Amino acid sequence: VQLQAFGGGLVQAGGSLRLSCAASGRTLITYAGGWFRQAPGKEREFVAAINWSGGSAYYADSVKGRFTISRDNGKNTVYLQMNSLKPEDTAVYYCAAGADYGLGYDGGRSYDYWGQGTQVTVSS
Repeated sequence: VQLQAFGGGLVQAGGSLRLSCAASGRTLITYAGGWFRQAPGKEREFVAAINWSGGSAYYADSVKGRFTISRDNGKNTVYLQMNSLKPEDTAVYYCAAGADYGLGYDGGRSYDYWGQGTQVTVSS
């Protein structure tokens, strides 16, 4: 599975961005999808995840109520809608996919495939 993340950019605080993660090579329908981010000088952190069917979603406390993860299995794509962005959301965002075992969605080790990252910069 190859993943390509895009949709990042520069936005003012309070603004919105929508990230997309397009998969190729095989269908994502049996995979959980996740988004992680890494800011300069910090460790990679979990942002959001969605199970294979899209019926369950999980969020880091820092983004709950502002970010929404979704997926379109027909398009082999996972999305991250980011609203009310804050300067502390600035980071490189990575999408990931892994076999869905029904747990461990917030752990990087649960994911076998990673995209190349897309930069999100939120100005104050």
